[in-house]
Amino acid sequence: MTVTPLGIPRRLLEFTLNGEPVRAPEGATILDACRAAGKDVPTLCEGDTLAPKNACRVCVVEVEGARTLVPACSREAEPGMEVRTGTERVRHSRKMVLELLASSVDLSTTPRAAEWIKEYEAKPDRFGPNAARLDEEPRVDNDLYVRDYGKCILCYKCVDACGDQWQNSFAISVVGRGFDARIAVEHDGPLTESACVYCGNCVEVCPTGALSFKSEFDMRAAGTWDESAQTETTTVCAYCGVGCNLTLHVQDNEIVKVTSPHDNPVTHGNLCIKGRFGYQHVQNRA
Repeated sequence: MTVTPLGIPRRLLEFTLNGEPVRAPEGATILDACRAAGKDVPTLCEGDTLAPKNACRVCVVEVEGARTLVPACSREAEPGMEVRTGTERVRHSRKMVLELLASSVDLSTTPRAAEWIKEYEAKPDRFGPNAARLDEEPRVDNDLYVRDYGKCILCYKCVDACGDQWQNSFAISVVGRGFDARIAVEHDGPLTESACVYCGNCVEVCPTGALSFKSEFDMRAAGTWDESAQTETTTVCAYCGVGCNLTLHVQDNEIVKVTSPHDNPVTHGNLCIKGRFGYQHVQNRA
């Protein structure tokens, strides 16, 4: 018999969302309340295993009495507040953010980016062919994962996952200023000469594909990557006794990458190098 811990009950508060009364647990964010109410609010930098960074500004909403639009990912719901998620001001702001992002980086592997660009009628090409872009060549300096800064939106999720929120390796940070700011390891050198322990937790939280498995990168380059043909099977890692859950992504009877369920109480989406990348022995058919 499985016993589910109930935890400490939280008091419900009431506020207005798009003119309709809703309830949310005390301490919940506006984004949490919107999702619970079935309201789709786009977001890129928000992660369910990380503290919000308010970096991408795609999730902004309008709150009655607030001078500026507020990020739904970090603003807590308050009793009696009036929130609107689809006003002209909100839509215009999201449109501008999407235009600026899509005109400077490659969002082709960002889930739902194309859908949002269409929904908000964003036109990234309106800045012209000379708009500055991060057209950098992908950095392939190891056999496990690839860094493609041409897709990076500086959401800081990888920095947080590598830092004090999870791994505590502090191998990566932000260097440079303005448009030249980017994610990098020490002295912006090769990954193999850094403090990286190859846990891949930065890959797990990356929302754009700027960090990806080497296997996924190679298959995309060859045109064989097909998520619709992949199956996902969650199992338990066999390397040690911690009990980490692994989700194996399989295509054509080959494991192509490994993730971990974010709601797992042991891992919360995090793994070590063995759990995330040590799967080749399973399919070594030599």
